[in-house]
Amino acid sequence: MTEFLNGSNGAPLTVDQVVAEIGAFMRAAPERRYKVTLGTDSELLADKDADFVTAIVVHRVGNGGRYYWRRFELGKFHTLRDRMIREALISLELARKVLLELKKEPLPDFEFEIHADIGEQGPTRAVIQEIVGMIRANNFEVRIKPFSYAATNVADRHV
Repeated sequence: MTEFLNGSNGAPLTVDQVVAEIGAFMRAAPERRYKVTLGTDSELLADKDADFVTAIVVHRVGNGGRYYWRRFELGKFHTLRDRMIREALISLELARKVLLELKKEPLPDFEFEIHADIGEQGPTRAVIQEIVGMIRANNFEVRIKPFSYAATNVADRHV
């Protein structure tokens, strides 16, 4: 799948390179607390194809952070529900890989969350239980709007 860019538009990175950069960022200040979040946002294009953006954010709590993002286009989506579920599945697949790689290295303690671009307000409220349940069933913490900044702010910036 598509390579990641960092927030300052450096050279494209593979997932393994992103994880290595996150690890280096965390090891640079091991006394700090960290939160790694991942979220996907999408936009329906004119021909019913969808443009997806996934963001990985590492937050040094109280002291800034970094983010990485990738964009790719997928086929036709006829319902909002299908597109929201695809966003969650993309995030889940990547979260498994990122978390597995992060756990291979000695790192400071960190929290890991998946951020879903769904919320109590608007049309996505109909799929909250389904998507939150799907993510929790895969043993991940999940946040929805207004607390899902990786999806609703960072990924949304690039969609």
